[in-house]
Amino acid sequence: MELPGIEGKGALVSGAASGIGFAIARALAAQGARVLICDLRDAAAHAAAAAIASETGGRVEALGADASREEDVAAAVAFAEERFGALDILVSSAGVQHVAPIEEFPIEKFRQIIDLMLVGPFLALRCALPGMRRRGFGRVIQIASINGLVGFAGKAAYNSAKHGLIGLTRVAALETAQDGITVNALCPGYVDTPLVRGQLEDLARTRGVPLERVLEEVIYPLVPQRRLLRAQEVADYACFLASELASGVTGQAVVLDGGYTAQ
Repeated sequence: MELPGIEGKGALVSGAASGIGFAIARALAAQGARVLICDLRDAAAHAAAAAIASETGGRVEALGADASREEDVAAAVAFAEERFGALDILVSSAGVQHVAPIEEFPIEKFRQIIDLMLVGPFLALRCALPGMRRRGFGRVIQIASINGLVGFAGKAAYNSAKHGLIGLTRVAALETAQDGITVNALCPGYVDTPLVRGQLEDLARTRGVPLERVLEEVIYPLVPQRRLLRAQEVADYACFLASELASGVTGQAVVLDGGYTAQ
């Protein structure tokens, strides 16, 4: 389905070499946006850009960048504005995970996750909003999580970052409400991505269940649909938020979770 208002727009998606970020970058390119893929893994970012360009026929570029470093974020925003003429759509998707009880949680790992998933989106907003204000248009999509709305034992850093990201989203939405800019947070439940698959071993250890039983015994009992979401489902919603159809949607934490938070 072609969505109005995306074709020709310049987009930057962080953490887009794989997972949700990759799916969003691909979906935006399929809608006609010009997309810059940013990822800490430079080679993976360029490989993802080549794959998406080949599949969609769109203009897709890549840049190796650390989403938690101010210099890298500023360079990525400037790169997008130079190559595309404008940065219209900003998607902050970079993320990592670590599961451990608070008493055992490494302090440096906690700081790393907060820097990447909360400070990073703040830096991206700070760099991108001036140009969006001048042009009177912008779509900002923060990839939060249901862990930004509810707690989950063992995820002190991830929960803290995602709760903070939703707060940042609401503040940014209020500050830009009269500038033609919308700012929203997408809050997926469990999505079938390398990030989620990678934490199953940690969940098995902290919950004391066999690895092969983690989905059935730990995750699926929390999800009424008893399944992992597809990354494409999140990408489709991100495209809706980037389109003209969602021009009145701002400051929202939009939940896609298979019924998790309905309980």
